[in-house]
Amino acid sequence: MSLMFSLHQLGWRPEYAQHLTLDDFEAGYPARVAAVHRGGLDLLSSRGPGSAVVPRHVEADAGIAAGDWVLVEHEADRVIRLLDRQSLLVRMAAGADHRRQSIAANLDALFIVTSCNDDFNASRLERYLALAFDASVTPVLVLTKADLCADVGGYVSLAERLAPSVPVVALDATHPESVEQLSPWLSPGKTVAFVGSSGVGKSTLANSVIGDVVQRTRDIREDDARGRHTTTAREMFATASGAWVIDTPGMRELRLGTAAPDLGAVFDDVEQYAMQCRFRDCLHEDDAGCAVARAVAEGALDARRLENYRKLQREAAHVQRSVREEREHGRQFGKLVREAVRTKRKRLER
Repeated sequence: MSLMFSLHQLGWRPEYAQHLTLDDFEAGYPARVAAVHRGGLDLLSSRGPGSAVVPRHVEADAGIAAGDWVLVEHEADRVIRLLDRQSLLVRMAAGADHRRQSIAANLDALFIVTSCNDDFNASRLERYLALAFDASVTPVLVLTKADLCADVGGYVSLAERLAPSVPVVALDATHPESVEQLSPWLSPGKTVAFVGSSGVGKSTLANSVIGDVVQRTRDIREDDARGRHTTTAREMFATASGAWVIDTPGMRELRLGTAAPDLGAVFDDVEQYAMQCRFRDCLHEDDAGCAVARAVAEGALDARRLENYRKLQREAAHVQRSVREEREHGRQFGKLVREAVRTKRKRLER
């Protein structure tokens, strides 16, 4: 496959140009980020493949991700700035770090991949759905290893109950005709990303969609029905259909990265019951007149689903506190800098 693409083929939209001036185009050219490395970026543009370094102030402000569009200096191979995004998947970094981490940008759809075996986890899928809806990206639940499962319909039913409006596709990632079910989201210029836990077949599926074995795959472990993790970086690849796919490493931990995620899009049933509670500030635990608790007791609402809803709400509150603390830290630091400047100025005036 040729590595020369027009901006249109790379997914360029007229909206991106609205924020660029003639001076911008004289200073640099637009390019799309194919991969992010410690040393810089791999880029695709109408000039062909290339690379660029990212000044520290640009990276600190932007958190550049695969799929982003950047403006690059004509001769210096250096990023001038990040262009406005149409969408961004973001999470809180794993571990004790409270840093927001960009996963992929400018997506048209998100393939949330799980498998028809013991890896299927409804709470984890709800978390990925919340991630997609919060980024205003169309989610698609993709169930792999359907060829190895005796009860594919059962898994499909479980997935459909999580969010009735979300398409569910069960397939054999190694069979081209089965993978063809994803073609509605893979039209020319569109960009999709694959997310899911390690070993569910994301790389195998990506290979099938791309039409070339660009991602290494390894066999399933017999002890827990899971494949071995193979993808180690987020990278964007062209497909034979003209679409773009971004494969991501299996995420050991996925914490929501926004303070106000759109949980209602995933937990519409919970929030419908919540509207019937006696008190508007009901915590849906032991509160008097709680319609949510009553629905769980009567079997109309899954207790697991309610607990996951509460868990994601707590995470959102934690992100909100972290954002406030970060802003306060920045305000205090700015105050110290201004005081230091004033002190130095006074000394010079003496």
